[in-house]
Amino acid sequence: QVQLVESGGGLVQAGGSLRLSCAASGRTFSSNAMGWFRQAPGKAREFVATISWSGDSTYYADSVKGRFTISRDNAKNTVYLQMNSLKPEDTAVYYCAASILFRTVQVAAGAYGYWGQGTQVTVSS
Repeated sequence: QVQLVESGGGLVQAGGSLRLSCAASGRTFSSNAMGWFRQAPGKAREFVATISWSGDSTYYADSVKGRFTISRDNAKNTVYLQMNSLKPEDTAVYYCAASILFRTVQVAAGAYGYWGQGTQVTVSS
């Protein structure tokens, strides 16, 4: 059974940092693009960041560019999201996603076939 399990969420003050992890099990995703999405209360799920299979290519939403960094460790089958300079508007449930078909960076949620259960990130002002 394939699972993506996020961890590292929590409550942090504005300006603080958090590092999210997403550990995959059940199959390897070392040849697949990975991504992070988020969903705030009452809003649609939105793209945050994506990374290619090799880690050489990344792409970010404008709202997080320069503050968030996505990375991966294929040996550990894990992807990370380092979040710095957090703002209250970053408050959301953050989801990890793995593509089945694509190796290059992917923005669309439809490009991803596996999703984690989500981890809550709350940024207080």
